Amino acid sequence: QVQLVESGGGLVQAGGSLRLSCAASGRTFGLYVLGWFRQAPGKEREFVAGIRWSTTITYYQDSVKGRFTIARDNAEDIVYLQMNSLKPEDTAVYYCAASEIYGLTWSRADNYGYWGQGTQLTVSS
Repeated sequence: QVQLVESGGGLVQAGGSLRLSCAASGRTFGLYVLGWFRQAPGKEREFVAGIRWSTTITYYQDSVKGRFTIARDNAEDIVYLQMNSLKPEDTAVYYCAASEIYGLTWSRADNYGYWGQGTQLTVSS
């Protein structure tokens, strides 16, 4: 089992920055990818960014490329999502998710077997 705990959400003005954290614990040695998803009210959960657990390979949704950066602190098993130039449309609950599936389609939420509780990001205009 893997446990994921997110932190760092909050309220920020448009154009501002915020960093989310996801602390992973348990059987993390078997993980393949750790990703961030988000879900806005009335919308489907969508993939934001992901990172291969054992490498620096990353993958981003087009709408966040150049603004968001995902990175891992290997020593602490923490994955960060640095979010810059935030827009009101970034407002959502952000979820950390982990997958053990080799070669998965990163953007499919059903490929991730472990989820955090979510953290709210609100970007005001």
